[in-house]
Amino acid sequence: MKPQVMSQSRKTTNRYVVFVMLYLGWCVSYVDRVAINLSLASISKDMHLAPAAMGLVLSSFFIAYAIMQLPGGWLADKYGSKKVIMLTLILWSAFTVFTGFAWSLVSLIVIRFLFGIGEGAFPCASFKGIPEYFPRAERPRMISLLVSSNYTGSAIAPLLVAPLMLLFGWRNMFYIIGIVGCAYVLVYWVLVRPPAVQEETAKTRTGQQVSVKELFRMPLMWQLVIAWFGLSLVNKGLDSWMPTYLLTVRHLDLKTVGVYTSIPFIAAGISTAIGGWVMDKFFDKKEKYLLILAGSMSVVFLYLMYASKDVGMFVLFESLLYFFKTLVLASVLALPLKLLPGNIVGTATGIINTGGQAAGFVSPAIMGLMIGIFHGSYNAAFWFLIGAACLSVAASLTINSSGRVQLAGGTS
Repeated sequence: MKPQVMSQSRKTTNRYVVFVMLYLGWCVSYVDRVAINLSLASISKDMHLAPAAMGLVLSSFFIAYAIMQLPGGWLADKYGSKKVIMLTLILWSAFTVFTGFAWSLVSLIVIRFLFGIGEGAFPCASFKGIPEYFPRAERPRMISLLVSSNYTGSAIAPLLVAPLMLLFGWRNMFYIIGIVGCAYVLVYWVLVRPPAVQEETAKTRTGQQVSVKELFRMPLMWQLVIAWFGLSLVNKGLDSWMPTYLLTVRHLDLKTVGVYTSIPFIAAGISTAIGGWVMDKFFDKKEKYLLILAGSMSVVFLYLMYASKDVGMFVLFESLLYFFKTLVLASVLALPLKLLPGNIVGTATGIINTGGQAAGFVSPAIMGLMIGIFHGSYNAAFWFLIGAACLSVAASLTINSSGRVQLAGGTS
C-alpha cells in the first residue's frame, strides 16, 4: 500500500513560520558556539592555558554533542520535534551564560561538555521538523536552506561577538548572548504549533519497511557517515582554530579577524542554500558524482589556502573551500530526507551527524596537540586537514552510483 498522501490541512499549516523559527534557532546556536572560538585567545591568556588545553576545551563540547545525536534523533521521532527543541534551547542557553562564570580549565571543560549535551539534540530534532511540516518533494530543498543557517549564523557571529568582546569582555559577552537565547525560547514556544497531521508510515519511497536496526545495516548510511566525518574534520578544525591562526600567525587585529572570519561563511551559506536544488536538478540518482566533485575541489582549495602567502588570497581560497565542502555536507544531509520516510529521519540524521560530531572533538584536539608539538607552527595541522578531505572523497567513491537506499541484503 502506498503511503498516505499529505492532506491539504498539512499544506496550509504554519510550516513557513516553523521553518523561519528553525532557521533562527540554528543561527542562535552558531552564535553561541562560535563565541568560544573567537574568545579562545582571551580565555587562554586570562587562565594561562596552553593550545593543547584549549583543544580539550573545544573537544569537550563536541564529545557531548556527538553523544546526543542518536538520542536526540530518537526522541524527536518518538515525541515530535517541538518538545525536544524547546528543551535543548533552554539547556544550551543556560550553559552559554554559565561559560562566562568559568574559573579554571576543569570548570571550563565541564561547562562546555554540558553545553554540548544541551545543544546536541537540536540538529536532529530540527531535521525532524522538516518532514513534520513539508511534503516529501520539498524536503531536500528545505533541508538545504535550513542547513545554510549554520553559515548565516557563523557569518553573523564574528560581527556580533568581536564588538561585544571589545566593549564588555569575554565573560559579559557570554552572559549577553545566553540571555538572547533564553528570549528566543519564549518566542519559539508562542509561534510554533504542532503539525496538522501525522507523518506517513515508516517506508522508503519504494514501499519497503525500514526499521532502526535496518538503518544501521544500510551500506549507504556508513558511506555517508565517513564522507561526513572526513569533511567535518576540516570543518570543525578550521572553525575552531582559524581565528587564533589569523591572530597569532597572520598577526591581524581582533576586529579584522571578525570580518575575515565571516567571509567564508557567506560562501558556505550560499552553497548550502542551493545544495538540495543542485542535487535534485543535476545529480538525481547520481549524487555520488556531486560528492566526489565537490570533495575533490575542497582538497584543492584547502591546499591553496595553506600555501597562500597573501592574507587576501588566503581568505579567497578559504571561501572557495567553504563553498565546495559545504556542498558535500548539504548533499549528505539531504539524501536521507530524499530517500527515507519522515518518521525515521530523526534517527537517520542522528546516525550521520554522530560521525560529523565525532570529528568535532577529534579535530580541535589533534590540531591543538600538533600546534603545541611544533611550537606554534600550523603546517602539520593543515596537512592533517588535507588528509581528512581526501578520506571524504574516498568514501564518496564507494557509494552506489544510483544513490538508492541499500539494505544489507540488496537495494530498494
